[in-house]
Parts: sequence; structure tokens; C-alpha cells
Amino acid sequence: MKNPLRMTVLLSALGAALPLHAMPPAAPETWGGDLESRPRLTGDWGGVRDDMARKGVTLNLDLYWMPQTITSGGKDDGSGGGWGNAVATLSVDTGKAGLWQGGHFKAQTVTSFGHNIARDTGTMVPANITWMLPSPADRDTGLQELTYTQFLSQHSAVFLGKINSIAPTNVLHGDYHTGFLNTAMNLPLALAMVPLSAYGAGALYLPSHDVTLAAMVLDANGTIENDDLGDAFKDGVMALASADLKVKPGGLPGHQNLTLAWSNKDRTSLIQDPANIAGHLLAARFPLLGNPGPILGQILATLGPLGAPTALNMEDETWAAVYSFEQFLWQPKGDPKRGIGMFFSAGVSDGKANPIKHSFSVGLVGKGVVPGRPRDDFGIGWARTEFSDDFVSYLRDSLSLGLDREDAVELYYNAAVTPWLSISPSLQIISPALNKTLDANGNFQDLETTYIAGVRVGIRF
Repeated sequence: MKNPLRMTVLLSALGAALPLHAMPPAAPETWGGDLESRPRLTGDWGGVRDDMARKGVTLNLDLYWMPQTITSGGKDDGSGGGWGNAVATLSVDTGKAGLWQGGHFKAQTVTSFGHNIARDTGTMVPANITWMLPSPADRDTGLQELTYTQFLSQHSAVFLGKINSIAPTNVLHGDYHTGFLNTAMNLPLALAMVPLSAYGAGALYLPSHDVTLAAMVLDANGTIENDDLGDAFKDGVMALASADLKVKPGGLPGHQNLTLAWSNKDRTSLIQDPANIAGHLLAARFPLLGNPGPILGQILATLGPLGAPTALNMEDETWAAVYSFEQFLWQPKGDPKRGIGMFFSAGVSDGKANPIKHSFSVGLVGKGVVPGRPRDDFGIGWARTEFSDDFVSYLRDSLSLGLDREDAVELYYNAAVTPWLSISPSLQIISPALNKTLDANGNFQDLETTYIAGVRVGIRF
């Protein structure tokens, strides 16, 4: 790895090819400086942190607090909560550490705290992706990533371990720490069956500066909270392949990506005898949707007992495909990190085991273009999640619940107060997939358009 430029290209490709990776972090020249300029609140720890970085070791703690309120609509108008994540990350560059060249270890934990309003929004897609971290069920701590990456040459790398499948990698969207919060704005939901974190392995190949090919295999049952390697791959695999092409129309950078997913895990089919669906389908796990089972289960209970469940129809494979791109539309000369750009994503699945048949997102993002605010970002985006026609069709037909599609619009402004402190107000307008829900007394109520206002405070220690 004698060519530093080639190494930089390879590292960038590793991030763009798949949202599943173990990239080494970029360390500043120094962690020190005065309170307003230092990259982290706690500085350089008396020089110890800078010395660690020179030896390839970085240890960081990031804290995100996200109070949000339903200003109108939803299941509980006026409901509010303050959810948070604490993320601890350790990275080791084996070359800088004096061990061997091209190796990178990364370990990351996520801890949740506070109270969220997930059940009060009435939406099927979580309006805040961090509500699922590390678990949609309760506050907890989990191992989100534990990976090792080895660069074999200037053109290739392999990686293995417990892989974080929602690690932010794109330039214009997908970083829920500073950008959009809505899950559908960050991730293509056609990939709803892909675990958030799972044991696996993959490889990356860079045949040219502009083309990146990547593939990986994950444990189909992986979760952030389950660290037992003995459980891995018991029920099959989730395989992903990706091709990424860098483009530069008019001299402006962008990239286009095609990602394919396939799994051979036996899963509950969406196509069932209506009277047999209650106790089975609603308990199935759809990682990117959080846990819709309790919501639909409460509604189902209003119909009365449906009898003892019998054997379910099963699907022995599922697939999904997503095309996406990011493209800068304008940039100031000589500054590739700033500008105005757009993103787009379109996904499709088989719709037999996956409750999401189609997913779309599009948005416009500005980075460092506000006069006098070179580190601020802002964005506006729209996402549509279309559900499979077979997803709880019995409930749809019997109760006119809707469940055709869910639309979300989100606006945010990320104000970088200092390099280590950011404050991001946001507004979401969501047309829920469900037309009805149950109130506190168990009676049906209509679901109106949901308006969610909030702010995210990020502190980098």
C-alpha cells in the first residue's frame, strides 16, 4: 500500500459500495485547541489522545439527545419524548500501531436512554431511526459493530465480524447523526429484511478509480443485542452484492449504485389463510420497521378469537433490489466538501415474505452553503413506502385500515455550533399507512396526518 492516493480512493469506495463496512476513521492533526475550535469537547487529553492517534488508536464517545413532539395528528396529539443514544467507538489501524500494514479493527456500542414517541405517531415506519437502536422494545446497550478489515492490495479488501448495516456512508444522506431522522429517508426500506447488525464477512474489489464491486454474507437472524457467535447462520444467510459507479457530469462529483439482496432463511409468507395469520405473522421480525406487531395485534383483537392457528405457508427465499444515486448540482471551486446536491433511491422486493413491495426517496441537501456558516447543513426530502398487497390483507379488507403506502416529508437544519456541538431542528409531515388505530379505551379512531417537530443535540466527546 505504497500509494496514499490509491489508499484514499479505496477507503472512499469501501464506504460507498455498501452501507456495511469497517472503515478506519480520519483523525485530525490534533485533538487539541481552544474550546471553540477543538474537534472534541474533551480535547487531546493532555497530549495522550494525539499520541494514540499517531499510533493508530482512536477512542470516541458521541451523545445524541432528540426531544420530539407530535404537534398535530398521530395516535396521541401533543405527545412528546426525549430519546437519546450514546455511541462509543474504538478503532485501531494496525499499520500505524506498528503491527502489520492494511489492517483495521473497529468496535462500537450503542446505548439508548430516555423515552420515545414511536407508538404515539401512528406510523408504520419509525419517524426516528434511532428509536430502534439498539432495540425497538426498550432502553438497552448493544454491540453494534465488531469488525476487522484487511486491505490486500491497492485494489481489494476483505472484512469480517459483527457488521453494522446502517453505518452512515453517503455524502448527502443517510447520516442520521447530523441529517434526516426518518428511517425511510435514511435507508431503502425494500431492504426491510436486512438485519441492523449481524455476524458476517465480505469482500471489496476496485477494478478502476470509478468502479467498485462489493459482496457480503450476513447472519439472517442478527441483532444488535445478540452477540452469541454460536447462534450465527443457524437459519440461513442474507447475501448482498453491490456495484458503485463514480460519475462527474459537468465536473460535479456523484455516484450511482445498484444493491441486490437475497436470503434463504425460511420466513413466514404474507400469503396465508386469513383466520390463521394473527398469532404468527404479526410476531415476525421486520428489522427496519421496528415492531409493528403490537399495533396490528391490538386492532386484530377487536375482531374476537380466530381459532387455533394451523401450519403456516412459508417462503424459502426472499429478494430485493435497490438503485440509488447522489449527485452534486453545484459546488464552490476548490472545495469538494461543500455544495448543493440531490439523492434518489428506488427499491423493489418480492413482496411475499417482505412486507415492503416498493420504496422511494428523493431529496435536496445543502452542505456549507449558508453565508457565514461553512459547517452547517440543511435538507428537505420525501420518502414513500409501499406495502405488499398480501401484508395482513384480511385486516385491510375487514376494517378498511389502508396499509397501502406511507409518505413522509422531512426538513432539517444542522447547525454546527462548534466542531463538537451540533443542534439540528427538524419537522416531519407523515401521511400514515394506517387509516385507523385504537385509542386508550380500545375504540377505533381515525389517523390524521402526523406532524412531528423536534431537535437533535449532538455532543462529541
